[in-house]
Amino acid sequence: MSQVNAIGLNSAKSEDIIESLNSLLSSYQIQYMNARGFHWNIKGRNFFELHIKFEEIYNLLLLKVDEVAERILTLDGAPLHAFSDYLEVSKIKEAKGISDGVAAVENLLAGYSVLIKMQREILSQAADADDEGTASLMSDYISEQEKLVWMLKAYLD
Repeated sequence: MSQVNAIGLNSAKSEDIIESLNSLLSSYQIQYMNARGFHWNIKGRNFFELHIKFEEIYNLLLLKVDEVAERILTLDGAPLHAFSDYLEVSKIKEAKGISDGVAAVENLLAGYSVLIKMQREILSQAADADDEGTASLMSDYISEQEKLVWMLKAYLD
């Protein structure tokens, strides 16, 4: 008989989800820092609108960083919390020295595409483990970010 954790989920399946969530957490942290850097360093004709938009985006990302870490804890895991770990585990790369609005938006768009793909994979894992809490979180993130991807693409067009 398989072991269950404190919230009644299969412990082995939860461990796999925790590993995936830590990868997602790491990717969120890098996407957050990229958006923060774009907010600080943006220049050019669209400065005012992008400066505000990047702040909105990094605030949304920061909220998700906290929610993902808390979900890992709920599953009896330990969230990664060192930037050296984030850099090693993240599927999103650091963006340095970008002050051009188009390049910044393209970078965020690529990052969100990675996050959505990761979240779909975690959604599938969570469904297989009957982990409604993680599945619901991923579903909410995917819906929100698909709309944001549409908006970022519309900006670039």
